[in-house]
Amino acid sequence: MSRPSHATRPAFAGRAFRVDYDGLSAHNVYSADGERIRYAIVAGPYAGAHGEAACQWREIAEGVYAISWQEADGATVVHVDDFANGSSQAFFTASDLSFQRLHGPLVEIDAAAHGEQESGK
Repeated sequence: MSRPSHATRPAFAGRAFRVDYDGLSAHNVYSADGERIRYAIVAGPYAGAHGEAACQWREIAEGVYAISWQEADGATVVHVDDFANGSSQAFFTASDLSFQRLHGPLVEIDAAAHGEQESGK
């Protein structure tokens, strides 16, 4: 995914969200420019995994974004997040090479309470 050619910020920039999939929940906190993500798996088999990564995004419909990043352990993640309607689809290859396809609700949470300010975003 290439960086968008326009200078606008994505709708999720500077905000934080909780995604709840079947068997996995995560907090995703996005930088003010939308170019970095701070993630934390808060429930499920990968609970405790957390980190920060550069991300790339593309708006594919109004309020719907494809967002991708690679985590420090080599896991690759692609989300199709509908911020307007509160739903998320995730596709990721874990570091053990297992492939996951998940979908569930996407709910905004307090960015400051989930590390947004402390990481300078």
